[in-house]
Amino acid sequence: MFKVPKNIDTAFRQFRLFTIVVILASFLLSAFSVFQAFQMVSRVQSKIYVLSSGKALEALAEERNENIPVEAKDHIATFHRLFFTLSPDDKGIKSRIGKALYLADASARNAYQDLSEKGFYTGIVSGNVSQEISVDSIAFSTVDYPYPFRCYATQHITRTTSTVTRSLITEGVLRNVARSENNPHGFLIEQWKTVDNRDVKVVNR
Repeated sequence: MFKVPKNIDTAFRQFRLFTIVVILASFLLSAFSVFQAFQMVSRVQSKIYVLSSGKALEALAEERNENIPVEAKDHIATFHRLFFTLSPDDKGIKSRIGKALYLADASARNAYQDLSEKGFYTGIVSGNVSQEISVDSIAFSTVDYPYPFRCYATQHITRTTSTVTRSLITEGVLRNVARSENNPHGFLIEQWKTVDNRDVKVVNR
Protein backbone atom coordinates (compact mmCIF):
# COMPACT_ATOMS: atom_id res chain seq x y z
CA MET A 1 0.00 0.00 0.00
CA PHE A 2 2.82 2.46 0.90
CA LYS A 3 5.42 0.97 -1.46
CA VAL A 4 4.97 3.48 -4.29
CA PRO A 5 5.27 6.62 -2.11
CA LYS A 6 8.40 5.18 -0.48
CA ASN A 7 9.94 4.51 -3.90
CA ILE A 8 9.07 8.03 -5.03
CA ASP A 9 10.59 9.49 -1.86
CA THR A 10 13.75 7.41 -2.28
CA ALA A 11 14.05 8.36 -5.93
CA PHE A 12 13.61 12.04 -5.05
CA ARG A 13 16.35 11.84 -2.41
CA GLN A 14 18.68 10.08 -4.81
CA PHE A 15 17.96 12.64 -7.51
CA ARG A 16 18.59 15.49 -5.06
CA LEU A 17 21.85 13.90 -3.93
CA PHE A 18 22.91 13.39 -7.53
CA THR A 19 22.09 17.03 -8.34
CA ILE A 20 24.11 18.28 -5.36
CA VAL A 21 27.07 16.12 -6.38
CA VAL A 22 26.90 17.44 -9.95
CA ILE A 23 26.73 21.05 -8.74
CA LEU A 24 29.68 20.56 -6.38
CA ALA A 25 31.70 18.84 -9.09
CA SER A 26 30.94 21.68 -11.51
CA PHE A 27 31.96 24.26 -8.91
CA LEU A 28 35.22 22.46 -8.14
CA LEU A 29 35.98 22.08 -11.84
CA SER A 30 35.32 25.79 -12.42
CA ALA A 31 37.50 26.78 -9.46
CA PHE A 32 40.30 24.52 -10.70
CA SER A 33 40.05 26.02 -14.20
CA VAL A 34 40.24 29.57 -12.83
CA PHE A 35 43.22 28.61 -10.66
CA GLN A 36 45.03 27.09 -13.63
CA ALA A 37 44.30 30.19 -15.71
CA PHE A 38 45.82 32.44 -13.04
CA GLN A 39 48.84 30.15 -12.80
CA MET A 40 49.34 30.32 -16.56
CA VAL A 41 49.07 34.12 -16.61
CA SER A 42 51.54 34.33 -13.74
CA ARG A 43 54.02 32.11 -15.59
CA VAL A 44 53.69 34.20 -18.73
CA GLN A 45 54.20 37.44 -16.83
CA SER A 46 57.29 36.03 -15.14
CA LYS A 47 59.05 35.90 -18.50
CA ILE A 48 60.49 38.66 -20.60
CA TYR A 49 62.03 38.48 -24.03
CA VAL A 50 65.19 40.30 -25.01
CA LEU A 51 65.86 40.98 -28.68
CA SER A 52 69.42 40.06 -29.57
CA SER A 53 70.65 40.02 -33.17
CA GLY A 54 67.08 39.79 -34.38
CA LYS A 55 66.27 36.82 -32.13
CA ALA A 56 63.96 36.82 -29.13
CA LEU A 57 65.74 35.35 -26.13
CA GLU A 58 63.71 34.33 -23.10
CA ALA A 59 64.77 35.71 -19.73
CA LEU A 60 63.30 35.62 -16.25
CA ALA A 61 61.65 38.78 -14.94
CA GLU A 62 62.31 39.56 -11.29
CA GLU A 63 59.90 41.18 -8.89
CA ARG A 64 60.31 44.97 -8.81
CA ASN A 65 60.73 44.92 -5.03
CA GLU A 66 63.82 42.73 -5.39
CA ASN A 67 65.41 45.25 -7.76
CA ILE A 68 64.41 48.54 -6.13
CA PRO A 69 67.81 49.37 -4.53
CA VAL A 70 69.76 48.54 -7.70
CA GLU A 71 67.41 50.37 -10.06
CA ALA A 72 67.00 53.33 -7.72
CA LYS A 73 70.75 53.87 -7.35
CA ASP A 74 71.25 53.64 -11.10
CA HIS A 75 68.42 56.14 -11.61
CA ILE A 76 70.03 58.57 -9.15
CA ALA A 77 73.50 58.14 -10.65
CA THR A 78 72.19 58.60 -14.20
CA PHE A 79 70.40 61.81 -13.24
CA HIS A 80 73.52 63.28 -11.64
CA ARG A 81 75.73 62.33 -14.59
CA LEU A 82 73.31 63.98 -17.02
CA PHE A 83 72.82 67.08 -14.89
CA PHE A 84 76.44 67.74 -13.92
CA THR A 85 78.57 66.41 -16.79
CA LEU A 86 78.81 69.42 -19.10
CA SER A 87 80.86 70.53 -22.08
CA PRO A 88 81.19 73.98 -23.68
CA ASP A 89 78.39 73.27 -26.14
CA ASP A 90 75.07 75.03 -25.69
CA LYS A 91 73.06 72.40 -27.58
CA GLY A 92 74.85 69.58 -25.77
CA ILE A 93 74.07 71.16 -22.40
CA LYS A 94 70.39 71.58 -23.22
CA SER A 95 70.18 68.01 -24.49
CA ARG A 96 71.71 66.50 -21.35
CA ILE A 97 69.70 68.70 -18.98
CA GLY A 98 66.54 67.86 -20.92
CA LYS A 99 67.16 64.14 -20.41
CA ALA A 100 67.94 64.70 -16.72
CA LEU A 101 64.69 66.58 -16.14
CA TYR A 102 62.68 63.54 -17.23
CA LEU A 103 64.07 61.80 -14.14
CA ALA A 104 63.19 64.46 -11.56
CA ASP A 105 60.41 66.84 -10.60
CA ALA A 106 60.22 70.63 -10.45
CA SER A 107 62.94 70.81 -7.78
CA ALA A 108 65.55 69.91 -10.42
CA ARG A 109 63.99 72.24 -12.99
CA ASN A 110 64.10 75.08 -10.46
CA ALA A 111 67.79 74.38 -9.80
CA TYR A 112 68.46 74.45 -13.55
CA GLN A 113 66.58 77.72 -14.02
CA ASP A 114 68.39 79.28 -11.07
CA LEU A 115 71.79 78.35 -12.55
CA SER A 116 70.69 79.64 -15.95
CA GLU A 117 69.62 83.00 -14.51
CA LYS A 118 72.99 83.32 -12.78
CA GLY A 119 74.77 82.78 -16.11
CA PHE A 120 76.34 79.47 -15.09
CA TYR A 121 75.77 77.69 -18.41
CA THR A 122 76.73 80.78 -20.42
CA GLY A 123 80.00 80.81 -18.50
CA ILE A 124 80.59 77.13 -19.32
CA VAL A 125 80.28 77.85 -23.04
CA SER A 126 82.10 81.19 -23.19
CA GLY A 127 84.91 80.03 -20.91
CA ASN A 128 85.42 76.67 -22.66
CA VAL A 129 84.88 74.90 -19.36
CA SER A 130 84.43 71.14 -19.13
CA GLN A 131 82.80 69.53 -16.12
CA GLU A 132 82.62 65.85 -15.29
CA ILE A 133 81.17 64.03 -12.31
CA SER A 134 81.86 60.67 -10.74
CA VAL A 135 79.34 59.25 -8.29
CA ASP A 136 81.21 57.87 -5.30
CA SER A 137 78.34 56.35 -3.31
CA ILE A 138 74.60 56.58 -2.78
CA ALA A 139 72.88 56.11 0.57
CA PHE A 140 69.40 54.75 -0.10
CA SER A 141 66.66 53.30 2.09
CA THR A 142 63.44 51.42 1.34
CA VAL A 143 62.18 51.65 4.93
CA ASP A 144 60.22 54.83 4.21
CA TYR A 145 58.27 55.88 1.14
CA PRO A 146 58.98 57.99 -0.84
CA TYR A 147 62.46 56.48 -0.62
CA PRO A 148 65.03 58.93 0.83
CA PHE A 149 68.54 59.09 -0.63
CA ARG A 150 71.79 60.99 -0.37
CA CYS A 151 74.30 61.07 -3.22
CA TYR A 152 78.03 61.58 -2.69
CA ALA A 153 79.96 62.58 -5.80
CA THR A 154 83.11 64.32 -7.03
CA GLN A 155 83.19 67.03 -9.69
CA HIS A 156 86.17 67.60 -11.96
CA ILE A 157 86.10 71.04 -13.57
CA THR A 158 88.63 71.92 -16.24
CA ARG A 159 89.13 75.60 -17.01
CA THR A 160 91.69 77.26 -19.27
CA THR A 161 93.78 78.27 -16.25
CA SER A 162 93.08 75.57 -13.67
CA THR A 163 91.62 72.19 -12.82
CA VAL A 164 89.27 72.11 -9.85
CA THR A 165 88.11 69.10 -7.87
CA ARG A 166 84.93 69.65 -5.87
CA SER A 167 82.93 67.49 -3.50
CA LEU A 168 79.20 67.30 -4.14
CA ILE A 169 76.50 66.01 -1.81
CA THR A 170 72.84 66.09 -2.78
CA GLU A 171 69.72 64.56 -1.29
CA GLY A 172 66.08 63.97 -2.09
CA VAL A 173 63.43 61.27 -2.27
CA LEU A 174 62.27 58.83 -4.94
CA ARG A 175 58.72 57.87 -5.77
CA ASN A 176 57.43 55.28 -8.20
CA VAL A 177 56.08 56.34 -11.59
CA ALA A 178 55.29 54.50 -14.81
CA ARG A 179 58.28 53.33 -16.83
CA SER A 180 58.83 55.03 -20.16
CA GLU A 181 61.44 55.43 -22.86
CA ASN A 182 62.67 58.61 -21.16
CA ASN A 183 62.43 57.10 -17.67
CA PRO A 184 63.22 53.38 -17.95
CA HIS A 185 63.59 52.76 -14.20
CA GLY A 186 60.18 54.19 -13.33
CA PHE A 187 61.29 56.53 -10.54
CA LEU A 188 61.00 60.28 -10.06
CA ILE A 189 63.41 62.32 -7.93
CA GLU A 190 61.62 64.81 -5.70
CA GLN A 191 62.66 67.44 -3.14
CA TRP A 192 66.13 67.42 -4.67
CA LYS A 193 68.69 69.84 -3.29
CA THR A 194 72.44 70.33 -2.97
CA VAL A 195 73.64 69.87 0.60
CA ASP A 196 77.34 70.59 0.05
CA ASN A 197 79.48 71.66 -2.90
CA ARG A 198 82.97 72.84 -2.04
CA ASP A 199 86.45 72.94 -3.58
CA VAL A 200 88.71 70.10 -2.53
CA LYS A 201 91.71 70.79 -4.74
CA VAL A 202 92.74 73.45 -7.24
CA VAL A 203 95.63 72.86 -9.64
CA ASN A 204 96.90 75.65 -11.89
CA ARG A 205 97.50 74.76 -15.52
